[in-house]
Amino acid sequence: MFGKSLGDEGDDEVHIDLSPMIDCIFILLIFFIVSTVFVEETGVKVNKPDVGAAASALDSNSILLAVTKDDKVFYGGESIGIQGIIGKIKPLLAENPDMPVIIQGDKEATHGTVQRVHGQAMLAGAQKDKISVSTK
Repeated sequence: MFGKSLGDEGDDEVHIDLSPMIDCIFILLIFFIVSTVFVEETGVKVNKPDVGAAASALDSNSILLAVTKDDKVFYGGESIGIQGIIGKIKPLLAENPDMPVIIQGDKEATHGTVQRVHGQAMLAGAQKDKISVSTK
Protein backbone atom coordinates (compact mmCIF):
# COMPACT_ATOMS: atom_id res chain seq x y z
CA MET A 1 0.00 0.00 0.00
CA PHE A 2 1.02 3.51 -0.68
CA GLY A 3 -0.61 5.36 2.22
CA LYS A 4 -0.95 4.86 5.92
CA SER A 5 -4.06 3.69 7.56
CA LEU A 6 -5.37 5.17 10.75
CA GLY A 7 -4.35 2.13 12.70
CA ASP A 8 -0.65 2.35 11.77
CA GLU A 9 1.57 3.63 14.48
CA GLY A 10 4.70 4.84 12.80
CA ASP A 11 7.98 5.78 14.36
CA ASP A 12 8.35 8.79 12.05
CA GLU A 13 9.50 11.88 13.90
CA VAL A 14 8.49 15.34 12.75
CA HIS A 15 11.26 17.96 12.69
CA ILE A 16 10.88 21.68 12.26
CA ASP A 17 13.82 23.25 10.45
CA LEU A 18 14.67 26.52 12.26
CA SER A 19 17.68 27.49 10.16
CA PRO A 20 15.73 29.84 7.80
CA MET A 21 14.29 31.67 10.82
CA ILE A 22 17.73 31.96 12.42
CA ASP A 23 19.15 33.29 9.13
CA CYS A 24 16.41 35.90 9.01
CA ILE A 25 17.10 36.97 12.62
CA PHE A 26 20.83 37.35 11.91
CA ILE A 27 20.14 39.43 8.79
CA LEU A 28 17.88 41.74 10.82
CA LEU A 29 20.46 41.97 13.58
CA ILE A 30 23.19 42.95 11.12
CA PHE A 31 20.88 45.51 9.49
CA PHE A 32 20.09 47.18 12.83
CA ILE A 33 23.74 47.22 13.92
CA VAL A 34 24.88 48.81 10.65
CA SER A 35 22.10 51.40 10.55
CA THR A 36 22.46 52.57 14.17
CA VAL A 37 23.63 56.15 14.67
CA PHE A 38 25.71 56.85 17.76
CA VAL A 39 25.60 60.30 19.36
CA GLU A 40 28.87 61.38 20.91
CA GLU A 41 28.41 63.13 24.24
CA THR A 42 30.83 65.63 25.77
CA GLY A 43 31.21 63.63 29.00
CA VAL A 44 30.29 66.37 31.49
CA LYS A 45 26.95 67.79 32.58
CA VAL A 46 26.60 71.42 31.60
CA ASN A 47 23.90 73.60 33.17
CA LYS A 48 22.80 75.52 30.07
CA PRO A 49 20.69 78.70 30.18
CA ASP A 50 17.02 78.35 29.31
CA VAL A 51 15.82 80.16 26.17
CA GLY A 52 12.44 78.47 25.78
CA ALA A 53 11.31 77.52 22.29
CA ALA A 54 14.54 78.55 20.54
CA ALA A 55 16.21 75.18 21.22
CA SER A 56 16.63 72.99 18.16
CA ALA A 57 17.29 69.29 17.61
CA LEU A 58 20.92 68.21 17.95
CA ASP A 59 22.55 67.07 14.74
CA SER A 60 24.03 63.60 15.25
CA ASN A 61 26.93 64.37 12.92
CA SER A 62 28.48 67.30 14.78
CA ILE A 63 31.41 68.26 16.98
CA LEU A 64 30.36 68.90 20.58
CA LEU A 65 32.50 71.09 22.83
CA ALA A 66 31.48 71.76 26.45
CA VAL A 67 32.49 74.72 28.63
CA THR A 68 31.93 74.05 32.34
CA LYS A 69 31.16 76.60 35.05
CA ASP A 70 34.88 76.44 35.96
CA ASP A 71 35.74 77.55 32.38
CA LYS A 72 37.21 74.17 31.48
CA VAL A 73 36.75 72.93 27.90
CA PHE A 74 35.80 69.29 27.31
CA TYR A 75 35.61 67.20 24.15
CA GLY A 76 34.55 63.54 24.27
CA GLY A 77 34.75 63.42 28.09
CA GLU A 78 38.35 64.67 28.06
CA SER A 79 39.47 68.07 29.34
CA ILE A 80 41.33 69.63 26.42
CA GLY A 81 41.51 73.30 27.40
CA ILE A 82 41.27 76.14 24.93
CA GLN A 83 44.70 75.32 23.50
CA GLY A 84 43.64 71.74 22.61
CA ILE A 85 40.62 72.67 20.50
CA ILE A 86 42.47 73.11 17.22
CA GLY A 87 44.36 69.84 17.60
CA LYS A 88 41.17 67.88 18.33
CA ILE A 89 38.74 69.24 15.77
CA LYS A 90 40.98 70.22 12.84
CA PRO A 91 41.35 66.57 11.65
CA LEU A 92 37.57 66.11 11.90
CA LEU A 93 36.94 69.26 9.88
CA ALA A 94 39.53 68.17 7.30
CA GLU A 95 37.40 65.07 6.62
CA ASN A 96 34.12 67.01 6.53
CA PRO A 97 34.43 70.83 6.27
CA ASP A 98 30.65 71.26 6.56
CA MET A 99 30.49 69.55 9.97
CA PRO A 100 28.77 71.80 12.54
CA VAL A 101 30.51 72.72 15.79
CA ILE A 102 28.21 73.02 18.81
CA ILE A 103 29.50 74.74 21.95
CA GLN A 104 27.62 73.74 25.10
CA GLY A 105 28.29 76.57 27.50
CA ASP A 106 27.31 76.37 31.16
CA LYS A 107 25.22 79.37 32.22
CA GLU A 108 27.82 80.16 34.89
CA ALA A 109 30.75 80.00 32.43
CA THR A 110 32.27 83.33 31.49
CA HIS A 111 31.30 84.79 28.15
CA GLY A 112 34.94 85.36 27.25
CA THR A 113 35.77 81.66 27.55
CA VAL A 114 32.87 80.67 25.30
CA GLN A 115 33.98 83.29 22.76
CA ARG A 116 37.58 82.04 22.87
CA VAL A 117 36.30 78.51 22.18
CA HIS A 118 34.32 79.97 19.26
CA GLY A 119 37.44 81.69 17.93
CA GLN A 120 39.55 78.53 18.24
CA ALA A 121 36.89 76.59 16.34
CA MET A 122 37.08 79.14 13.54
CA LEU A 123 40.89 78.91 13.49
CA ALA A 124 40.57 75.11 13.24
CA GLY A 125 38.62 75.55 10.01
CA ALA A 126 34.98 75.53 11.07
CA GLN A 127 32.71 77.64 8.91
CA LYS A 128 31.33 80.70 10.68
CA ASP A 129 27.71 79.78 9.96
CA LYS A 130 28.28 76.19 11.21
CA ILE A 131 29.32 77.21 14.77
CA SER A 132 26.56 77.53 17.34
CA VAL A 133 26.11 77.80 21.10
CA SER A 134 23.74 75.25 22.59
CA THR A 135 21.15 76.09 25.24
CA LYS A 136 18.27 74.25 26.89
